Amino acid sequence: MSATVWFIVVGALLVLMAVSRSILNRLPLSTAMIYLAVGFLLDPAGLAWSAIEPIESAALLERIAEVAVLISLFSAGLKLNVPWSERRWATPLKLATISMILTVAGVTAAGVFGLGLPLGAAVLLGAILAPTDPVLASDVQVESHQDRDRLRFSLTGEAGINDGTAFPFVMLGLGLLGVHELGDWGWRWLVVDMVWAVGIGLAVGWVLGTLVGRFVLHLRQAHLEAVGLDDLLALGLIALSYGIALACNGYGFLAVFAAGLALRRVEKRATERTREDSGDKTVANISIDVRQQAAIGKADEIATGAATAPAYMAQAALGFTEQLERISEAAVVLILGGMLSSRYLTADAIWFVPLLFLVIRPIAVLLGAPMRQAPGIQRGLVMWFGIRGIGSIYYLMYAINHGLDPQMAERLTALTLSVVACSIVVHGISVSPLMQRYARRLKHNETADGSSTA
Repeated sequence: MSATVWFIVVGALLVLMAVSRSILNRLPLSTAMIYLAVGFLLDPAGLAWSAIEPIESAALLERIAEVAVLISLFSAGLKLNVPWSERRWATPLKLATISMILTVAGVTAAGVFGLGLPLGAAVLLGAILAPTDPVLASDVQVESHQDRDRLRFSLTGEAGINDGTAFPFVMLGLGLLGVHELGDWGWRWLVVDMVWAVGIGLAVGWVLGTLVGRFVLHLRQAHLEAVGLDDLLALGLIALSYGIALACNGYGFLAVFAAGLALRRVEKRATERTREDSGDKTVANISIDVRQQAAIGKADEIATGAATAPAYMAQAALGFTEQLERISEAAVVLILGGMLSSRYLTADAIWFVPLLFLVIRPIAVLLGAPMRQAPGIQRGLVMWFGIRGIGSIYYLMYAINHGLDPQMAERLTALTLSVVACSIVVHGISVSPLMQRYARRLKHNETADGSSTA
């Protein structure tokens, strides 16, 4: 496919998505479904305008998926404006650890006994498919840092955390296949790949997010410096936390998510201090439309104001990363659609995909994060919206680039692409009607509570 045709197709697609956004919100469709269909039409359906072989292009695909996940993880962290001390964190932490481990175990069992995979390959497949996706799950994530909905918070937190906590099991699978050192009785895997890498990843991200956030606020509020270029601040913090975490043998995904959390925490605490000092209780609820303020020439003034600088910094970074997130989603899902040839659509998906979505995921949630105090509709939606996507593609390409046997790589590629494609379709069809029904249920409950109170 020539570069000219690519520009025309991608440009027309993006314009179409921009002007039809409100229509799509009312239909059982997602943007990812459109990108997937267009990518499929460009090659596997017969137009042959692109030629993407996932195994041959594994190095490039790993980098593309890596960048997409990093942007989304930082954005997810910025949206979660809840202190760690609150019990609200219990559900996403359980989902990202206990439920994820149970998912790995369930997929491993299916891989060994149903697919005939060796144990190492089955564990690796479980680790690839266990994490939920922070990129494609935007329709069920928190809509802003002020959104405290338990369902959206749980799914956002889960997707942000388990893209890092799945890494030890990827390394375990590679170790069982003989391409990664586990140590005698697995000591190296437990100490280095599990405890150290997780801990140092979180620590690096939290420290850098805190230090950078405080330093920028100090420059702006005390010296009226470091104003503007908030997009570079976001990208720099993402790259810095990711790179330093990798240099320390930690998990960079966790570092980037923690950096987003820390930057939001800096904003929250700075705003609270301003409120206490001024005695104005409305300061903590400041919400700034960055583009609107910039349009009327007040961006610099708000960026350096004692009461407004923290919120401006966090919202500017979030707004920029959300835009990048949409672009990266389009790029990766278009590529995914271009890889869905008959060679990579396996018949095993006919039973394996329903098993994962309708049995393994619900059981893992029910046992790992039962949410006993939550309404039934919230528990049901958490069980259903275990969206698989770009994170799974990244882990697959990572494994291929780290010595996975070519024949096994082809089989795991077929299974992974089938699962991700099916997830985009079935979750994309269901997300609008289910979330609209959920919103109506919440509104009805609030009305009923208000009436009973009155």
